[in-house]
Amino acid sequence: MSPPIAPPGWSRWLVPPAALAVHLSIGQAYAWSVFKPPLESALGLSGTQSALPFQLGIVMLGLSAAFGGTLVERNGPRWAMTVALVCFSSGFLLSALGAATEQYWLIVLGYGFVGGIGLGIGYISPVSTLIKWFPDRPGMATGIAIMGFGGGALIASPWSAQMLESFGTDNSGIALAFLVHGLSYAVFMLLGVLLVRVPRGERPVGSGPSAVEGPQVSARSAVRTPQFWFLWIVLCTNVTAGIGILEKAAPMITDFFADTSTPVSVSAAAGFVALLSAANMAGRIGWSSTSDLIGRKNIYRVYLGAGALMYALIALFGDSSKPLFILCALVILSFYGGGFATIPAYLKDLFGTHQVGAIHGRLLTAWSTAGVLGPLIVNWIADRQEEAGRHGSSLYGLSFVIMIGLLVVGFVANELVRPVHPRHHIPAPEEAADDRRQQPESA
Repeated sequence: MSPPIAPPGWSRWLVPPAALAVHLSIGQAYAWSVFKPPLESALGLSGTQSALPFQLGIVMLGLSAAFGGTLVERNGPRWAMTVALVCFSSGFLLSALGAATEQYWLIVLGYGFVGGIGLGIGYISPVSTLIKWFPDRPGMATGIAIMGFGGGALIASPWSAQMLESFGTDNSGIALAFLVHGLSYAVFMLLGVLLVRVPRGERPVGSGPSAVEGPQVSARSAVRTPQFWFLWIVLCTNVTAGIGILEKAAPMITDFFADTSTPVSVSAAAGFVALLSAANMAGRIGWSSTSDLIGRKNIYRVYLGAGALMYALIALFGDSSKPLFILCALVILSFYGGGFATIPAYLKDLFGTHQVGAIHGRLLTAWSTAGVLGPLIVNWIADRQEEAGRHGSSLYGLSFVIMIGLLVVGFVANELVRPVHPRHHIPAPEEAADDRRQQPESA
């Protein structure tokens, strides 16, 4: 499939809606927690088991984004969006079959593996195209798409809850909800496939001759530096802390206040998931913009240090104050979204613009790792505590202490980040030749 070239007079402002059509769809992944209680009840699953499709989906997102970047650049955004559409929608259809036949492994395979590939390819599909269309405002353009991914659950969470209420929460109702999701998202993502265009060969609007400033580091050299691995730890711990709440948000807030005079209903829990999605989305723009003013290292001090404080407040006082619990969770999720939006700029500061996309792709394996760690820590410990006869907020106390410890580790790693040693820099006269040699590594 050849990349569709825009005809003369094509408005570049039609490209961001194409990106949003894909990112708002695949952002449904952040609403998975709405399906957890029905699946656990209908199929007799533990919390750890019901988290598996989401965990595998995040793993496949990171891996396919890290290793699929070259194919996306080679084949263009329409090819990438088509692959994302087929994989993401097929994942829901396989999950529908798994729910209908009570074969949970089909849900894991469909939503987690097949759908996860769609998540990763869809996540990176519009980014380079948006940068080409908006060389004068690349941060704004890519921010629109990344914000859409963070805000996908704003639509999916209440929509999924309403479907489960209408269709039922048994296996047939869950299957029908998955089926509607798969077909609906296929239609919505198709709008992006049909609408996306790449610019013609002439110089895009807003671009001009500019010199590459600062030291430049290739992707191959970057992964050999301690700075890369310190940032890997920073991203992994920040994402683990956020995803640990996000993946189990609906049952978590229900458990915290189940024994109080103000229990949380199913619809209110779904609304809480939507609020977390809004905080995730707002953090991607707000905190990353703040990093331009106070610096990347300082903003990660906020993410990791204040994040640990928020977890401590929830652990100590969360079950006695619903507003405090909600506020702390919203702040943690805003840090989660802000971390994703800020890390490319942090990489640019350290390694330069040369092959920063490839370096970013490799760093996203930290997301894959966090996608396993966060849900595993929260769900496994909650299951063990429930087996021991505990209930309510006591299901999560130990996991929150672990999250605080991880954030402290991330804080220390961030403090250890220093400028890259000159031995890793690409000599300026050799940069163009090196770029040609390293072209297959673009991600």
